Amino acid sequence: MNTTVAPRPDSAMPAGVLRSPIGEGLSAGEVVDGLLTRFEAATLGHLEAVALLDRTDRKYLLTAPQLRPVLASLADDYLVLEIDRVRRHRYRTLYFDTPAFELFRRHHAAAARRHKVRSRTYVDTGLSFFEVKGKDARGRTVKHRLRTDALVTRLGPPEVAFVAAHAPVPPDALEPKLWNAFERITLVGRRRPERLTIDLGLSFETDAGHATGLPGIVVAELKQQEVDHASPFARRMRSARIRPASVSKYCVGVALLHGDVRHNAFKPTLRTVARLMEEAARVW
Repeated sequence: MNTTVAPRPDSAMPAGVLRSPIGEGLSAGEVVDGLLTRFEAATLGHLEAVALLDRTDRKYLLTAPQLRPVLASLADDYLVLEIDRVRRHRYRTLYFDTPAFELFRRHHAAAARRHKVRSRTYVDTGLSFFEVKGKDARGRTVKHRLRTDALVTRLGPPEVAFVAAHAPVPPDALEPKLWNAFERITLVGRRRPERLTIDLGLSFETDAGHATGLPGIVVAELKQQEVDHASPFARRMRSARIRPASVSKYCVGVALLHGDVRHNAFKPTLRTVARLMEEAARVW
């Protein structure tokens, strides 16, 4: 997975571009659009009912070709978020860390308590939030959000106060470290209070212009109040022999683009990502 230099993610060709056998470019998102028409639509109101800002998470790594039969089997159990007739939504995120990557290093050390600090824009709606996302000692994900007028690239007084209230890191030490862009499909459980996010077309970039993408890779995240092994998606993953994975988009991006930062603990994840990219390219 070599690093290349490319325009910032919001202006670059989508990272999740696969090549069909006849050579046409086809995004992973376009591949699943037909399958999404089988789902009934969910609104933002449905999503707010299962906000799950304090929750359990299970993540899965799979390929775009693997995603197709999975989606085909889920329409009876989930609604798909639709906004202005759009079902694949573009996200743009900027992660902050200290000059020494203290937040990344805590993830690398598998610390019981660890945090991410980020600004995120929902490109299709124009909504932006400044967020602190953490894991607590119970292994639960707890997220705090602050509405902002636009994507935050430098911390001002509101963001400094927000970080001070929710993360054990000096706010004035934080600086932009990694840009991330992707497309997300959000599914809401019909009969269970759960959300499933499916991220594809992932790309990363530093302020220095070093960039990379993960073509063919899908990161799915099942979000529940408590672990429910009877979840239709969890059952589908077990049937496909796809196990939950410990994967962080921020940590993968840092490991790929900041080679001088120690990332040995993430090498198994990087090898899995490389293998899945090769499999996606062969199948497609």
